[in-house]
Amino acid sequence: MPGKVFIVGAGPGKRDLLTLKALKVIMEADVILYDDLIGEVVDLLKETKAQLISVGKRKGVHKFEQEEINKMLSELAKKGKKVVRLKGGDPFVFGRGGEEIEYLAKEGIEFEYVPGITSAIAVPGAAGIPVTHRNFDPAVVFITGHESKSRLNWEALAKLNATIVVLMGLSNIENICKNLIQHGKDPETPVAVIEKGFYQEQRVIEGNLSNIAEKVREENVSPPAVIVIGKVVEIRERVKNFPK
Repeated sequence: MPGKVFIVGAGPGKRDLLTLKALKVIMEADVILYDDLIGEVVDLLKETKAQLISVGKRKGVHKFEQEEINKMLSELAKKGKKVVRLKGGDPFVFGRGGEEIEYLAKEGIEFEYVPGITSAIAVPGAAGIPVTHRNFDPAVVFITGHESKSRLNWEALAKLNATIVVLMGLSNIENICKNLIQHGKDPETPVAVIEKGFYQEQRVIEGNLSNIAEKVREENVSPPAVIVIGKVVEIRERVKNFPK
């Protein structure tokens, strides 16, 4: 009997922020291929009877290439296994979930998408920064901080009146800020960098496009981090002293 692959979002790393559907399929899985940045959820995996395979990718260090992961998902499903592909945040927000379902469809493997709370929204929110607000920019744009090749239209992005949320962009923050300024974004535009969102070590470094890269260096900020660019960052100053 053919198996099935579940492409599952672990959310921002807190066990109690998993969806009920995600928890159900994790507990019923035969095999779980999981990424690194899933926080407390990694401890939950030890409570399952599933075979656990770590396939996490960090910058410059890949335990498995994406093509290998695709093949593993397909081969395990063909053996009749119930397979969970567990990713931090949401699988379809810079999580390569789209590539995996394309491959599974080509191989004739049944799959199901289980959404997760994306860190692009949850991490700023936990820091007191709503990514949308009626009194500020009327749009929000998510971008990846590192690309295999540059495809961003920086001129259009800089001119758009939108809050910009950057994932996986810490190591490239200086170039991101320079590109936005060079293409017309106000250097005084507020920026917040939220380090290790939802962890005990969470920190928020605030500045603007002209100085945030220097502040990040001075504070020795390390990944994972989410960058928020836009005047909505100002909301944090009004709410940061209230209980979470």
